[in-house]
Amino acid sequence: MRHLRSSVLVSARSPAPTGAGGGLLPARELAAAWSLVVLIAVPAWVLTVAQARDMGVEPGTMGLALPLFLLLWVTMTAAMMLPSMAPVALTWVRGIGRRTSGWSRAGRTVEFLGGYLLVWTAFGLLAYAALNLTGDLVGDHPAAGRWIGAAAFLVAGLYQLGPLKNVCLRHCRDPMGQLVRYSGFRQPARDLRVGLHHGAYCVGCCAGLMVVLVPLGVMNVAAMAGLAIVIFVEKLWSRGPLLAGVVGVVFLGLAVLAPFQDWLLPGLRESAHPMDGM
Repeated sequence: MRHLRSSVLVSARSPAPTGAGGGLLPARELAAAWSLVVLIAVPAWVLTVAQARDMGVEPGTMGLALPLFLLLWVTMTAAMMLPSMAPVALTWVRGIGRRTSGWSRAGRTVEFLGGYLLVWTAFGLLAYAALNLTGDLVGDHPAAGRWIGAAAFLVAGLYQLGPLKNVCLRHCRDPMGQLVRYSGFRQPARDLRVGLHHGAYCVGCCAGLMVVLVPLGVMNVAAMAGLAIVIFVEKLWSRGPLLAGVVGVVFLGLAVLAPFQDWLLPGLRESAHPMDGM
């Protein structure tokens, strides 16, 4: 019992899920796994930046039909989330590879990733509805953008400091605990359920951060890059929860400033132009 208690305490103090204390992958396999993450994330970022340059930063859904919006949303999600969800994903896929081979391995891997992306696609539906509403409001009442932006920063700040964020972040920062739980999942569609479960917690962890894309602009590359860094550090740094709180306080400050500072609201201004210089 004492040994078990010590192990739990050591796990809770682990400086990072992929660090020496995490024990998820050997150093050589960890390096190869992160190389794979880079190979997937870089093209996703290239495609996202290319689309952003063509579309610019505008209010609402930028005139996109729902299928195209969801395609861009999933691409953006892959670019932003893949590095931070990699520890659990890579280790689970490695376990799939040990138990299966050939088409079965590929099918199970696709099933897991499909479940994860399905959750983010569902969140994309909510984002599309919210952006469509805010776009219409700004189009009819341009001055409303300031208050929409203030409300978005307020919601994001409160969420960052709230209990749901803490629960989801704690889950995402404990990959070993997740893997132990997932090992108890049974068929049918085990890998799909694992992907859905992990994706749901990932959405819960990042929902507040994604809300600020309403005032900052969904295709604002600088904002996406900044949020991706925050998400990565929150999940993998030993002081990630502290960072989450600091970011929440910053968002609350921006909520106070937003009605008086138009430069904080590029995604809610009709006059925003494409980012040709990026």
